[in-house]
Amino acid sequence: MAGPRIAHATLKGPSVVKEIIIGITLGFCAGGLWKMHHWNEQRKVRAFYDMLEKGDISVVAEE
Repeated sequence: MAGPRIAHATLKGPSVVKEIIIGITLGFCAGGLWKMHHWNEQRKVRAFYDMLEKGDISVVAEE
């Protein structure tokens, strides 16, 4: 005498392909933000040296 069969939700493990794709996507996003930060810093430094070369600013304190 078998009882009624009850359908249980089967738990599946993590999808390796999905995890790799998510990791690559997050890596590209973080890398892009880091690269944009460095481009911004490089632009600031280049602007500083351009102004220094033109004589608009000086690194020597005026007395």
